[in-house]
Amino acid sequence: MCGIVGYIGSRQAGPLLVEGLERLSYRGYDSAGIAVMDQAQKIGVCKTKGKVERLKEMVDKQPLAGKIGIGHTRWATHGEPSDQNAHPHTDVQGEIAVVHNGIIENHIQLRQYLEQYGEVFVSQTDTEVIAHLLHHLYDGNMLHTLQKAIGMLEGSYALVVLCSREPDALYCVRNDNPLVMGFCNGEGFAASDVTAMLSHTRNVLFLKDKEMAVLSRTGVKLFDVYGNEIEQHFVRVDWNLSDAQKGGYPHYMLKEIFEQPEALQKTIASRNVQGDFSWFPFSQENAGKISKITIAACGTAYHAAVMGKYFIEELAHIPVNAEIASEYRYRHLIFDENELFIAVSQSGETADTLAALRRAKQKGISVLAICNAVGSSIAREAGKSNTLYTYAGPEIAVASTKAYLTQAVLMLMIAVTLGQMRGRLDTQRAHQLRESLEQLPQKAEETLGAFDQIQRLCDKLYQKKHVFFIGREKDWALSMEAALKLKEVSYIFSEAYAAGELKHGPLALLEDGQLVVAVLTQKRLAEKTINNLQEALSRGAKVVAVCTKSVLQQLAELNTERIVIPDMDEISAVLLAAIPLQMFAYCMAVARGCDVDQPRNLAKSVTVE
Repeated sequence: MCGIVGYIGSRQAGPLLVEGLERLSYRGYDSAGIAVMDQAQKIGVCKTKGKVERLKEMVDKQPLAGKIGIGHTRWATHGEPSDQNAHPHTDVQGEIAVVHNGIIENHIQLRQYLEQYGEVFVSQTDTEVIAHLLHHLYDGNMLHTLQKAIGMLEGSYALVVLCSREPDALYCVRNDNPLVMGFCNGEGFAASDVTAMLSHTRNVLFLKDKEMAVLSRTGVKLFDVYGNEIEQHFVRVDWNLSDAQKGGYPHYMLKEIFEQPEALQKTIASRNVQGDFSWFPFSQENAGKISKITIAACGTAYHAAVMGKYFIEELAHIPVNAEIASEYRYRHLIFDENELFIAVSQSGETADTLAALRRAKQKGISVLAICNAVGSSIAREAGKSNTLYTYAGPEIAVASTKAYLTQAVLMLMIAVTLGQMRGRLDTQRAHQLRESLEQLPQKAEETLGAFDQIQRLCDKLYQKKHVFFIGREKDWALSMEAALKLKEVSYIFSEAYAAGELKHGPLALLEDGQLVVAVLTQKRLAEKTINNLQEALSRGAKVVAVCTKSVLQQLAELNTERIVIPDMDEISAVLLAAIPLQMFAYCMAVARGCDVDQPRNLAKSVTVE
């Protein structure tokens, strides 16, 4: 969830580490720090509670000299945010410094064990245990020591270790947390995300679980858990640093909202050819055998999964369960030998989704992964041939926008393809849907034109304390995502309800002036939802309707604000409606003065349980 950087080379490490932490700050954090080793092989540490900007000020005033170092942005798990609990952590002698993402589940037992041997702890963190454990086990060879240490650690971790007794290398290992190596022209980089090193190299290597890496000025060496050297597999990142910068927009979130037409085009283009199923990982025979589908995900990706449930059931006639991954992994489940399991994750590193995928694989059922990150853990676990990428490009804002929309559109494409492969979707209807998908990027571009209207609307509504989002069927699935987006970035308490459920309890919460946002993209269900809006209006609610042009006339008699999206095939229109709802959340947050790109207490990639 937090950010790791490491550097070894010919330049001063301090500024490069801070630069890397700045690029990783979108991941969410509450403290930051660096450790740098100088020519005398002394490790200097500078760390602080708060933002990287504070760390940068401290480093500017008192630079840490040296050409090798590590850095970290921490998101608190064990111990409150504080200077003392910030990373890096060192042993008592200050000879070993460690940065760590993840959770060490047996840290209490290890702490008690190490205290018996005189190790003294100064923080509340589980990470400090690692520094003391390495010191306790050190035998003059850090690679061997690290190998012994990981045999004692239980939990998830990505570690980068700096040792003053071995000044010409950084030592790295991962388990259920991402860690990337980069190397170019005598400079080595380690990071939890390629964003941190993209201005220096685009050739990267993704560590696998329990793999260890030694990073030096001559290159990267990889070792398995037994200490045997293994083959390297570098890949080239196909996007530029400019893709991960604001490009003149005031916030990453707004930039990413406006990048959605291009993201949709890239996701759709190569897969939307009539009669061409070669992009889909399963043969027609295997597709015909699928008896049920389980889609597991967390947060925003879960809402894309719910949307996928509606698409697949309607078009392919396969029963679908959309599951919250953190619940799925612990439930007593009944598996079917002809079941298909789909894992959805923007980062490809979501801990609960990864665990759910592994559980499905253990049961011997077919798996498919949908993610945005090439080389990620979920992509590797599912396998290259069973991974579908969304091609959304880098997403820096914590609140997901283009990753969600590309996941949802990919779900629709899967539904269309399965429907055809199974003979449940006739050729004419499939052709209509593929034409609609072709139109989607341009229709998305048109929908972005509503931004000024939404901004003016939010200037009148931003002081609302509670918001209801309602809709039916796919519109309800989108309402859940809209409610999450608003609460994430504006801190307004918002909740989504199936419109027909209002009278079954939620109406008790309606007060005069209560804001209700309704999604109406499905003409066949619009009248039912409008009846629910009348119930809300009669109790003094303020209503905003997000609707298609064809539904607009049905709202003529109602006193509502309207955000109108272009007409298109009903099953695709719900995808378009996501865009104004994202802009609504963004504008509400800006009007309230919130930190849009880095909402409090949240992290971009949730790599711990």
